[in-house]
Amino acid sequence: MSDRPLKLLLVDQDPIFRLGLRVALEEFSNLQVVSEAGTNTAVLQILAELAQQDLKSINLVVLELGNSRSLQSQQIGLQLCRQIKTQYPNLPILLLTSVQDQGLLLAAKSVGIDGYCPKGTPVTELVDIMQEVVAGRSYWYVFNDTIAEELPSSPHRPTTPSPHRFFTRLLENLRLSGNVQIDANLAAVTAKLQIPGQPILERAMLAGQRRELLAARWLINHLLATSQSKQISDQSQSQAAEQLPLPVVNIPSDHTITPNTPSLLSPRALQATIFTSCLNKLQLPLQNVTDVSLEIDILRPDKKRELLYLILQKVADILDDLRNSQITINQLTEIKNSILQELWKEVSTEFFGKFSRVRFGNNQIEILNVVLQSSGVVQTVILSQIPLVVDLFSYLLFQTDLIIDNTNYSAGSFEANQQVEMLLENLLIQVGNAVVQPLLNYLGDIEDIKQNFYDRKLISTREIERFRNSLSWKYRIKNLVTEPKAIFESRYDLFVFAPRGIAKTSIYAPRRQELVELSGIRLWVTLGLEFGDAIAPRLQSLLSFLGSGVVFVLTQIVGRGLGLIVRGILQGIGSVSFSEGKNKKS
Repeated sequence: MSDRPLKLLLVDQDPIFRLGLRVALEEFSNLQVVSEAGTNTAVLQILAELAQQDLKSINLVVLELGNSRSLQSQQIGLQLCRQIKTQYPNLPILLLTSVQDQGLLLAAKSVGIDGYCPKGTPVTELVDIMQEVVAGRSYWYVFNDTIAEELPSSPHRPTTPSPHRFFTRLLENLRLSGNVQIDANLAAVTAKLQIPGQPILERAMLAGQRRELLAARWLINHLLATSQSKQISDQSQSQAAEQLPLPVVNIPSDHTITPNTPSLLSPRALQATIFTSCLNKLQLPLQNVTDVSLEIDILRPDKKRELLYLILQKVADILDDLRNSQITINQLTEIKNSILQELWKEVSTEFFGKFSRVRFGNNQIEILNVVLQSSGVVQTVILSQIPLVVDLFSYLLFQTDLIIDNTNYSAGSFEANQQVEMLLENLLIQVGNAVVQPLLNYLGDIEDIKQNFYDRKLISTREIERFRNSLSWKYRIKNLVTEPKAIFESRYDLFVFAPRGIAKTSIYAPRRQELVELSGIRLWVTLGLEFGDAIAPRLQSLLSFLGSGVVFVLTQIVGRGLGLIVRGILQGIGSVSFSEGKNKKS
């Protein structure tokens, strides 16, 4: 093999998987991900552009054979493979797919695909397979004797695995399995740490658990590390140290880890870490436990989870597009509204379906056309109100420091990642609200919509109208009272994923300019709050004084007067009784 790095084109519909794979492959100095694509059209367009320059700039296409749950998608993926092989016969293709259908894999092999291995293959082994395929040898993962074709004997990969290779693979699998379990527990502990208002003692215990999990992960990665994984780890640390002027963090002898130590991660690796944590939280219950109605509350739990996951995918796509366009931090502010509008449109298109139709009266109408007609309202009422979007994207794209709650968090630190996860979760929930709102406003009581999307507790006409009225009052109160109050108190309300469901929290943010621009009722609300704050101490003193006076009057005057009257009555009754008794004796 040449010393030049292998140049790869990644093709997968799932942007989060592409991101994770790309981050994993970036740890290898002999590999370079030149480009990636999520659709067949994008793949062909990228290859056409590269062909005009020099197709040798791509050594291998790593391709997912469509969606594992859709046979039609797999057939389209097979057709793409055939088209690539027809136009570029010398360009090798490796299927990295969750598909295990024997017929499809045989069909893929017949059109000239050079190799296949399933998703979940250890990265170190995957790199070996890539090198074999690029070298002209085919590789087909053994899961069935009728499809299996082992590699020919070569100095790079023997046909019969050696005991050393078997032991190495066993260690690698144990290490990966341990990391998966630790990461799952770590995500759960981190989610609990993000719940606001916890007692100090409980937070300290959770922080201790987190340190123990991090130490356990460090031990597993060092005790079960193979020679190749150690080399990769050393390379990644040295590359990161060159890219960022930060010291390499060594684990102390007592295995404690400082939470606010910045992480030596590339922007993509940092994004992958945050998105993985968010994905783990999406597996938690998603019921709304706040006192505020949300549009997504109308959805069935599976549809709600599907929508939020889809938004996360589209956010990953947009971040990739922004990186490819080499946008600057200053430009983010200018195009923020365009980014959110595009995100909303793409999510709506995929969630409802581009050509999905429902019966409305005697007509068949396309859901998407109705939804997209509300773009102006959605932008004004929801999308433009999402806070700190520029800060979120700046952190994920450029690893900028984060200033929240009047505190500066270093990029990559545990605290910074926690704050960014909160901003990302709020973004997902609010965009989800924006997707559902037009549906509720215009198609809310259509039976097809109710059957396909709604929670069964909210399918009656009465419940739907009650839910819509609740949302309507929410926006009226928010516009006139809640939002002016939040501006006056210099805070933003965020919706986040907590173990018990969707919760609400607040963060400090300077909003002086918004306060100056308030007018009408919104201004009077803030003046009322200020007046209340101004007279509250005096009024409290006055009420306290009046209360003391009332107590004095009731106890010292009225109480004593009543006491004297009662005493006189009792004495009078006693005197009468005594006189009557004396008369009887006489």
